[in-house]
Amino acid sequence: MQPGCRKAGPALPDEAFVPKLAANLSMLFTELPFLERFGAAAAAGFRAVEFQLPYEFAAEEVGRLLAAHDLAVALFNAPLGNAMAGERGFAALPGREAEFRASLDRALAYAQVIHCTRLHVLAGIIAPGPASEEVYVANLRWGGARAAAQGVTLLIEPLNAGDNPGYFLRTTAQAQDLLDRIARDNVKLQFDFYHCQISEGDLAAHARRLFGRYAHVQIAGVPGRNEPDRGEINYPYLLDLLDELGYDGYVGCEYRPAAGTLAGLGWAARWGIGVGGRA
Repeated sequence: MQPGCRKAGPALPDEAFVPKLAANLSMLFTELPFLERFGAAAAAGFRAVEFQLPYEFAAEEVGRLLAAHDLAVALFNAPLGNAMAGERGFAALPGREAEFRASLDRALAYAQVIHCTRLHVLAGIIAPGPASEEVYVANLRWGGARAAAQGVTLLIEPLNAGDNPGYFLRTTAQAQDLLDRIARDNVKLQFDFYHCQISEGDLAAHARRLFGRYAHVQIAGVPGRNEPDRGEINYPYLLDLLDELGYDGYVGCEYRPAAGTLAGLGWAARWGIGVGGRA
């Protein structure tokens, strides 16, 4: 074990199962400037990354870093509007349809350059109701058709109300109902175990019931949103369950390190991450 790495938590799933872990560069390796995090993630053993909002950096520059470090990009977010004013997207906001379309076109252009096939589309701060739901479904139907031409899947993610008060999409049941109404094969659920545990619990049952509806998974400890081997969620069991179900997508590591990124990677050491890096 490298100096500073915490001892790994409980025994993890069978050696044959190697989850496709993606380092979320908006939350991990924040000890470094954003563009230096790609190399740090690769050196720590990650083979994929995800991030939230890369738009202040040229897509060509990000693409060069991905290629230079032999990294796949699992996911990033479509623009969410004025973050300083508290905006969290506008897919469900009546009257903002033109901004939604422009934001998605911007994200798709960025995704094409960096060879990303998953985009998270944020709904916005608004109460669910007939008007917001109608706009949301129409926007995602339009967006799904637009993204399909590029081979991109759009993702929708329920967010817990404690961290994201007023957010439109709150539960997996609500998401499932909306996905049924959107009815696009390339519009799927982004299943974040952290948010689901806080809002709903019963994670294994949700993972089984929703299997086939989600195309991306994210993990973090509850409470605190720290490393996945901290807190009340039994991730060894859940990762094993994903393997049993046949999930072959990425598992995004979207958590806040408690005491530095490398110091907290002991939970992933058995897969060569954080301890010795890539083979």
